[in-house]
Amino acid sequence: MIITGDDSEYIAFVKARLRDQFPMTDLGPLRYFLGIEVSSTSDGFYISQGKYIQDLLARAALGDERTVETPMELNVKLQPTDGDSLPDPTRYRHLVGSLVYLAVTRPDISYPVHILSQFVSAPTTVHYSHLLRVLRYLRGTITRRLFFPRSSSLQLQCYSDATWTSDPSDRRSLSAYCVFLGGSLIAWKTKKQTAVSRSSVEAELRAMALLTAEMTWLR
Repeated sequence: MIITGDDSEYIAFVKARLRDQFPMTDLGPLRYFLGIEVSSTSDGFYISQGKYIQDLLARAALGDERTVETPMELNVKLQPTDGDSLPDPTRYRHLVGSLVYLAVTRPDISYPVHILSQFVSAPTTVHYSHLLRVLRYLRGTITRRLFFPRSSSLQLQCYSDATWTSDPSDRRSLSAYCVFLGGSLIAWKTKKQTAVSRSSVEAELRAMALLTAEMTWLR
């Protein structure tokens, strides 16, 4: 359980009341929770999953120490029929599932994770090779963190984008967005659109509609 707020006296009161009703141990200031590391400085908070990445790389047992600059090559369009089927897809599914959770603090892998997760039912050798590229990218960027400054405005700023007919199997586009509260990145998503867009403008408008719904909820 995480208890947070700007009134230290009331936080102490809440913890005391909880201890009266339940057996509890106070672990002090938040530093590690469900694989997420939190560090506090005078300027703000940093959130990362460095240990989680290390454990993930250990489970993946990569046979080399290579790193790459990007999580996915430019203009790659994967299809279900690419490559040969994996004899045992369990490993692929396990690693992709771990990457989905890692994307909680790593928006830079949101797009490739979304792509790779579409093939968990029947992954192939090609899909697995692209999965390994994401892991090599993480190995070289393990120290990256999200920063949430202490002094920041409460103004929402948002950005959206779309890739037109990027899926070669069904010609549907992808929507993507990110939302900042002041200088803090608080929301991001990559999602396949529900219908085929007849133009790049239509794909962009669908992405903006998705973002508008998110902004309405946040406000």
